[in-house]
Parts: sequence; C-alpha cells; structure tokens
Amino acid sequence: MNKRALFVASSGQDVGKTTTCLGLLAGLRKRVLHIGFMKPVGQQYVTSDEGEKADKDVLLFKEHFHLQELLSSMSPVLIPRGFTKEYLDKKISVQTLIEAIQSGYADVSQNKACTIVEGTGHVGVGSICDLNNATVAKHLGIDVLLILSGGLGSAYDTLMINKALCDHVGVKIKGVILNKVLPEKMEMISHYFTKALARHSIPLLGCIPFTPLLSKPSLLDLSHLLNAEFLSGRENALFHPDDIKLVATSLDRFKEILCEGQLLITPAIREDIIWATLTSFWDKKVMERERLHVGLILTGSIPCTQKIKDELEKAKIPVLYTSENSFDVTKKITTHISKIRKEDLEKIHTAIEIMEDHIDFPQLIKTFSLS
Repeated sequence: MNKRALFVASSGQDVGKTTTCLGLLAGLRKRVLHIGFMKPVGQQYVTSDEGEKADKDVLLFKEHFHLQELLSSMSPVLIPRGFTKEYLDKKISVQTLIEAIQSGYADVSQNKACTIVEGTGHVGVGSICDLNNATVAKHLGIDVLLILSGGLGSAYDTLMINKALCDHVGVKIKGVILNKVLPEKMEMISHYFTKALARHSIPLLGCIPFTPLLSKPSLLDLSHLLNAEFLSGRENALFHPDDIKLVATSLDRFKEILCEGQLLITPAIREDIIWATLTSFWDKKVMERERLHVGLILTGSIPCTQKIKDELEKAKIPVLYTSENSFDVTKKITTHISKIRKEDLEKIHTAIEIMEDHIDFPQLIKTFSLS
C-alpha cells in the first residue's frame, strides 16, 4: 500500500480535526497535487443522494473537493447504534473490519501523492471494538499528526495521555498542531510548546488562532438540533448569530437591546416582540437600504398566527418554530458544539484560509515524507 500518508488524530472531541483536515487537503493539493481522503471509522453518518451511508465528514470532503473515490472506500466502517453490543457478542469480527479499512485505504491511496486519514475523537476512541485510532493507524502503517486544543500545560498533558497509547501500540506521533489558540497568546504558546515538544523530537507544525465564526452555529444547525421547522427565511438558513438572547423582558427593554447579529429566542405568543423585530427590520431596510441580520426561534405549544408567518416570510427573516419551551431550547443551544456542514461554504472557506495561513506545509511535507 502507498504509505505516503498522515493519520490525523486529536486529543479529544471537538478539538478541530475536520477543520484542520479541510486546510490540510486544500494546502497539500497546491503543493503535491493528487490527495486522497478517508475516515476509516465513522460514528455520525448520513445518507447520500444515491442512498449510500457514509460518515458525514466524508460526504463533506467528497462533495466540496469533488473527490472521485467510492464512498464505501472513503468510509469503510460505520458504528451505528447497537454495534458495540454485537461486537462484544462476537457477531462482528475485528479482522473483517480491519480488512475493510485496509481495502478502503488501498483504493483511496492508489495513484495519490499522499492520503489524509481522519480519525474519530481522541486517540483511544473505538477501543471497545479494538479499533481505536492508534490501532487503525498501526494497521495502515502510517504516522500520526495530533491536533491539540490550544494552551500550554493542559495541551501538553493531553498530548502525553494520547502519546502513551500510541507508544503502547507502536505508532509514532510525528507532528503536532495546536488549534483554537487565543490570538494574543499565539507567539508565547508557539515558543514554549515548541520547547516542550523538543523533549520528544516532535515538531510543532501549526499554531491556529481561535476563529469565532467556526464556533458559531447557523440556523440550519439549530434546526437539526431542535428538530424545528423553518417558518420563514429558509434562504437565510446559514445565518451565524453573533449573540443569542432569551427574550423574557418588557417590550420597551427589548427595543433597547435589539441589535444586528442577534438570534432571539422567545415564545411564539409574544407577538409584541415579533412585531417589534419586524418593525426594526423594515426601518433599517428603508433608511439604510440594508437588512437587519437577525434570526428568531419561536417556542411553546401555541404557534404564531398565519398573519405573522406571512410578514416574517416577506422579510425573509430566518425563523424556527419548536413546541419546546424557551428555557429548554436555550439550554440545548448553549451546550451545543457547532460542526461544519457541507452546505456552510462560509465556514468551509474560512477554515481552509485560516489553516493554510498557519500550518507550516514545507515542514509538514518533510516530516511525513510526502514528497
């Protein structure tokens, strides 16, 4: 098999593997041309237009980068609900899973200058099925690029936890990228983390600044999270609010706090709040010839009237409705970690640009022998 590859693992969930992989693929394409991509083990999968099941990240990469490989090769093993029990009951063979992964990798990497292999969660995820990230990398015979959440002491601690499993399995961590580093601390953290990594002869290949947009959910994200329908403004479903407010105040107070970039959560029966939002929208449209970028999530067992729906649709304000109460909706949203969807081109392009600007590609290519 073609061993010009890197296995992208991370120190935990939501550290930024997918955003990093977007930048890696885009950047490497400019330098070594033909790049393969796969995610051997997927947990969150979707169904393609052709009816094939694949990891959601694989579908994102395939569509955005127009990759030609089969979905079954790019996403060879999926772990649906009940999979672990069947595996422990010995209804599923680990050797069969390994062979599927190796076969998929052989297909994806054929005639490629290099291949990016994206892991799942931290290095130990999948251990209960004998398919943790370190083990998969070992079976494919490729080294690991580890993504850590930006920091100094805490990032180094998680590095050591993940490195212990890699060492145990016999896989090398050949490079590290720090993600979501506070911009004002980048120079300091890069300097000292490079020193810390020198103890293990591991290079720091990137120090990525925290980028607010990448952490912001869109209304489309929240519609899936809440299983909520769009009442209006579906064409503006990719609105990313700067601020999310639960509105349970007087109308006069609401008028004082309403501003650009807000997502407002309020009961659907609060018609005064909805009409005030519409009035502010049209005032700005008339006076400044610009739309007021706001969104609404209307809640409660009583939906809004058809008249209000019609007015919201005229303004094309993105509005969701759910029968849940405002408190529960707010709680779900504040604990939600936003992911990148294939439709969200603004996030995709931002992720690629940020990663390309802050990853040391010449050193990466040298470290992983990709040329």
